[in-house]
Amino acid sequence: MKKLELFEENQQEIASLAKALSHPARIAILQFLASTPTCISGDISDYLPLSRTTVSQHLKELKSMGLIQGDVEGLKIKYCLNKEGIEKLKNAFGGLFEEITPSENKTC
Repeated sequence: MKKLELFEENQQEIASLAKALSHPARIAILQFLASTPTCISGDISDYLPLSRTTVSQHLKELKSMGLIQGDVEGLKIKYCLNKEGIEKLKNAFGGLFEEITPSENKTC
């Protein structure tokens, strides 16, 4: 048994999502896609200070976690946020932050 399996499923899920967000480039990509009114067709690295290879690696990670989606359109891929994945992210972290809110009457 792996030590990871000793933790609850929701704890594992939050940790996986946190890992997907653990690089500033991925945060920048999500923010860029959120600020764009349509899906981005073409090379996102034109809009970010990153090489194509770096952007591609980060897009792959975000896509594997279900936070973005990409559809092939001819020779290009259209990228946008995955609504269900982003809702899952918000719910997971929102629930976590509710659970770890410090009690006001505790003193240490």
